[in-house]
Parts: sequence; structure tokens; C-alpha cells
Amino acid sequence: MTATESPNTLHGDLDLYSSVAMAEALIADQRLAVEAVYAAHAKIAEAVDAALPRMARGGRLIYVGAGTSGRLGVLDSAELHPTFSWPQERALGILAGGTKAVFDAVEGAEDSRADGIADLERHGVNAHDVVLLITASGGTPYVMGALLAARRAGALTVGFANNPGAALTAGADIGITLDTGAEMISRSTRLKAGTAQKVALNTFSTMMMVSMHKVYGNLMVDVRATNAKLVARTVALTKHATGATDALAASTLQACGHNVKRAIVMINKGLVASVAEKLLEDNAGSVRAALGEAAS
Repeated sequence: MTATESPNTLHGDLDLYSSVAMAEALIADQRLAVEAVYAAHAKIAEAVDAALPRMARGGRLIYVGAGTSGRLGVLDSAELHPTFSWPQERALGILAGGTKAVFDAVEGAEDSRADGIADLERHGVNAHDVVLLITASGGTPYVMGALLAARRAGALTVGFANNPGAALTAGADIGITLDTGAEMISRSTRLKAGTAQKVALNTFSTMMMVSMHKVYGNLMVDVRATNAKLVARTVALTKHATGATDALAASTLQACGHNVKRAIVMINKGLVASVAEKLLEDNAGSVRAALGEAAS
């Protein structure tokens, strides 16, 4: 029996706990998820370093999973566009059972290895892509089928699993083990196994975006201003990065389509929008390089 499927021997009387004791125990158990991801930080960094050249060649991030793991992949893929202006067509979330499975369990969807192969092939997986395969058990047939299709296509495969020695982590180009052990509610891997997957995916994708100059310092300078809250955020980001007044930040952003990167370069170098845009293009979108700032 795998670690994630083993009964938890510490909380056999969970249903008898008081509300305070139950909350304390559940939250304390979740702390182990972060510890498991931290233990894997070097492997996550290895995966990022291997993935970046594929992104430079126009590749996609393709997340694949079933159940909770698949939903977490869909969530991470969906958040890259509004947060970092990452093209939606270059971040795909593929879930066993399709879109319906985001909201309703599709019985048996995870059991088909053939469907995992077919779904990857249908999306035209290729050698430029990075395929992130996520499963608590590390052996879900749908995910293992997707792994086979991705490897056949020459994509970089990164496997996330919560059981040591899993078939997925052994078969992927880079295997990342998030060893969270038995769940407080036995076999309910939506708990700390899912939390560890969420933290690991968040870490991986954020590192990717930072490395691709979607961040200046620690400022989210590629955010898309799609509502009033985000428009206000672009003003605050521009002010913070340049020391400009509210009025100057707002007028500069208005002149460059609320693009924070352009606004920073325009203000700090005294340029018009078109020249700032060209300078950023010439420096691979790096605000720091466009401003001529040396890396620390």
C-alpha cells in the first residue's frame, strides 16, 4: 500500500474531536505539505532550468492530471494570463474527463491510459512543449498515458507525485516527489497531497515567469489591467518602481495602454511609448536590461 493510501494512525478518533481540536489537527497536518515541497526545491529548480529553453523556442506549458491534481493544473494554467500576460494558448490545462470534470467527478475518467494518450495527441504535443504531469499516487493510468504520448513527441516531461518511488517520477525526464505521507482522512488526497501540489505548481510557474522577465524586482509588471482594481494596481506598481506622482503614473499608463513595463521605461528614461516598447523588445522584455541596470 502506498503512503498516500495508508490509513493515518495518529487520528483514528477524528470524528470525536472538538471543533477546536479538529481545526488544530487539520491545519497542523497541512504544514507538512509545505515541508514536502521545500524538500523538493532543488528538483523544482532543475525543472525550471530545463523548461526555459523550450519556452524560448515558443513551447507551451501543458498541465495534465485527474481529479484534484488535474483541477490544480487547470487553475495554475488559467492564472498565468491575467497575472503575467502569458499567452493563453501557451498554457493548457488538460483534465481527465474534460471540462465537465472541473466541477463534477467523471467516473472512471482517470482509469483510461488510452484517453491520456489521445488527449495529448489531440493537442498536438511537440518537442518544444513542457508537460507537467500531476498525480498523488504517481501511477494514475490517464496520466501515465499522457506521459507516454509526451515522451514520444520529445516534450520535456516533469512528473509530480506524492509517493516515493512512483512510476510517474521514475518515467518522467524530471521526477519531483512531494512526500506528504498518509492523509488525516485516509486516502483523501485533496488534503495535504493537494496542498503540496498547489505549492509546487505555484512555485514552478512563478519561477518560470520571473525568469522570463515578467517581473521587475518583485513587482508584477506584466499584469493585464482588465478591471478597475487592476487599473489601480498598474498605477501603484508604476509609482513604486519610478517614484512618480499619481498623476504622472496615470497619464503615462494611459499613453501606453496601461502597460506597466513601458510606463516604467518611459518615466525613468524620458521616452515616448513607441521608443520604450522597442527598447523592451530589444532586451527580451526585461525592464532591468532596458533601463541599463546591472544584475546584482
